[in-house]
Amino acid sequence: MSSSSFAVFVAGRMIEADHMWSFPPLRSWVGCLMLVPVFSGQNFAVPRDAVPEEVEVVLVADPRNNFWTGFRYLARSLPRAFAPSAIPKGFCFRRNVSDQASSKGPVEINDVESAGSLTSTAVSEDVVKSFDPIAKSKGRKKQLPRSRYQFRSPKYDRGPLHPHRPPPPSDPSSRLFVPGPFTLPRVEQTYQSTVASDILALCYVHTPPGFKPPPKSPRLRSWDDSSPYHKNRQLRGPRGGDVLRLLRKPITFNNVPELERITIHSYVKGAAQENSSWIHVAGMAVQAISNVRVSTFKSKTSVATWGIAPGRDTVAVKAELRGENMLHFFSKLVDVVLPKIKDWEGVKGTSGDSSGNITFGLDPESVALFPEIEVNYDMYPPKLIPGAHITIHTSAKTDKDARLLLSAMGVPFYGKLVD
Repeated sequence: MSSSSFAVFVAGRMIEADHMWSFPPLRSWVGCLMLVPVFSGQNFAVPRDAVPEEVEVVLVADPRNNFWTGFRYLARSLPRAFAPSAIPKGFCFRRNVSDQASSKGPVEINDVESAGSLTSTAVSEDVVKSFDPIAKSKGRKKQLPRSRYQFRSPKYDRGPLHPHRPPPPSDPSSRLFVPGPFTLPRVEQTYQSTVASDILALCYVHTPPGFKPPPKSPRLRSWDDSSPYHKNRQLRGPRGGDVLRLLRKPITFNNVPELERITIHSYVKGAAQENSSWIHVAGMAVQAISNVRVSTFKSKTSVATWGIAPGRDTVAVKAELRGENMLHFFSKLVDVVLPKIKDWEGVKGTSGDSSGNITFGLDPESVALFPEIEVNYDMYPPKLIPGAHITIHTSAKTDKDARLLLSAMGVPFYGKLVD
């Protein structure tokens, strides 16, 4: 044995500490270490049969020399690859440059397993056929708990800067998701199948290729330079008022007029003159015919003849209808209520706000014709049933297009038509 205080014994071959890096398998070996004390001058011989099977690297040291110093040197020299690991590591047969490299060739090591844990093993056909997750889930008596990795929608929306926000209600994973609609309401089905295509055909305007529309005059008037104070002033509105009408764009397939919402408003003066039973009955009646929670309002102005003071009495109720509630109410109004009104000519052609919204009124006798009130007429005192103003809001930009839409859906108009 040389002057080194330790040596390494690998697979029946002794390697001194100075030459251990020239042995390629040692650099990537993962195994156990066994200390074998050897005195100087003693013949060193450890047969392979004497080494246990679980020991792959034998550390040979001379206890009379500075053993611990050499052992610390070896511990610092061994790389981290010597740490026990569950991942099998292959041998590195790369030869590093060294002035004390071994002159002998690579040593054959026959103690390495031929098959590792990454090699696939054949599975019998019986095991494959017996794997049936669907039958296993059906045979389960109670449902498994939710997975910790399953997405759970947050209950509250904490703002756009929060990393986790609830999905929109249309997403099936949302807490507010409602499946459907499975069938369209009758009014919506009629609009999609008949009315929309008819309006698109009636409002079609053909523009040949290369057509340029004539220039339009500016909507806002500029100031003349008759006064030095006119400079940098904002443009003026049109003559006759400061209200500008909405711009009407040509109707195409993506802007066909349609119903947006319906507003039911009822002003009850008896609530201020007598008692609050008037406003309670009016709220119940409007809520019954609209299927929407009503909102109450107090008066903003004073009416001396009715004894109404501003902000003192609740005198009005209002309901905003959208979606299916709007479509169902419109269907009842057109198919049930309006045909029952005696000597009713229709909606005036002058009703409109020049922006595609049509308003008309119903007296208390007409409101009582709704099926929700007729079927339970005894619950509403006849003199307390209110009248109502009904405003139909459409996506049209002009009253002409709004009347065209409502006429196609069954609302008649009479008299002079004002756009």
